[in-house]
Amino acid sequence: MNNSRPKKLIRITTVPMSLLYLLPGQMDFMKKQGYEVLMISADGKERATVMEAENCPHTIVPMTRKITPFQDLKCLIQLIKIFRTEKPDIVHTHTPKAGLLGMIAAKICRVKIRIHTVAGLPMMVEKGTKYKILKFVEKLTYGAANHVWPNSNSLKEFITSKKLARPEKLSIIAKGSTNGINTDKFNENSIVPEKLQEIKTSINYSVANTYLLCMGRLVKDKGIVELINVFKNISNSNPALKLLLVGDFEAALDPLPEATIQEIKTNSSIIHISWTNDVEYYMHLADNFVFPSHREGFPNVLLQAGAMKLPIICSRIPGNIDIVENNETALIFDAGNESQIQSLILQAVNQKEKMLGMAVKLKQIICTEYPRTYIWQQLLQRYSFIENSYRPSAFSLQGFNIRVQNFKNQFSFPLPTTLYTFPEESMINKSA
Repeated sequence: MNNSRPKKLIRITTVPMSLLYLLPGQMDFMKKQGYEVLMISADGKERATVMEAENCPHTIVPMTRKITPFQDLKCLIQLIKIFRTEKPDIVHTHTPKAGLLGMIAAKICRVKIRIHTVAGLPMMVEKGTKYKILKFVEKLTYGAANHVWPNSNSLKEFITSKKLARPEKLSIIAKGSTNGINTDKFNENSIVPEKLQEIKTSINYSVANTYLLCMGRLVKDKGIVELINVFKNISNSNPALKLLLVGDFEAALDPLPEATIQEIKTNSSIIHISWTNDVEYYMHLADNFVFPSHREGFPNVLLQAGAMKLPIICSRIPGNIDIVENNETALIFDAGNESQIQSLILQAVNQKEKMLGMAVKLKQIICTEYPRTYIWQQLLQRYSFIENSYRPSAFSLQGFNIRVQNFKNQFSFPLPTTLYTFPEESMINKSA
């Protein structure tokens, strides 16, 4: 480390939306702790907002979320040039493409501390050739990194079971999560009555209705197809049941079937809201949160719903099961199982007191273990520990010094006796 300048930290995601929604506040916090922070991602509408919010500079590297070999090579070369100019102490990546290119570039440039956070694995739901390609990409990313941080225990177990990374590279921050949650924002006491009324008016809210909330990208991976099929089955006989879908379609990456899209658009009991920054208000209004996702890392949205004391019905997948326990803090179904989803939704609607009791338990856990500021402090401590492990350490070997002194007394030639300095190699990852 060069102690004559601030420690330089580069944080990379594929698109700026991830910096804004996956890591909000984290870069600004690290800057206030003395780091010189540079953000890197592709361009996007969120870029200006995230630069203002984090008070850190941002460099555009036009990465894509698809497999684009020629564009990827150009971005890799650009990252290498940036790293050689900036000479970062730490490169920390998130999201698959940013992780692959960022870790390889950092390895080529001999950046000492190369960290990749894993927040979900697309390969978990793939088969055949695509599975093999994605597995190869993950192994390549983890091979170039010298620290790999899954954001849940289940994800760590999956990575270990598939032998994607050496176990000594793997560790988890606190009990999981990439960024924790803002427990001031996701708090019933922070709801502004005037804004709440505006949202009620916009969705034609009625206390006579029961509202299910599903929030996230409207894609097949999130279990939207099954949810819409189930809701179509039960809404005809339950006219007071409404489904709030909060999120955007992603036609380019993981499009929903046309029949599912048409049901969302034409079913009068389905209320679709494009992505919003006021998610806590919809959580406050809803009666149950339904999360049928097929794969996750450590989903912030479950932490947010839990902090808002919103009863949860979710899929049994890594990430979800690290946050909730079946029949203790949530109801859990097998991913993709429409009959179970339907049964648990009807159970939740008819057993409101039981659901609320589980929600109260979950809120206590989340507000204790996952506040954002606590996760930031844990991350800062991990950075400091890794940095210190790369510095030479001086210490006294008292017993050895005594023996050397006794040996000196018997002979006339001088020997050093009090201080020996060498790097603590046992703490340094040999892949560095």
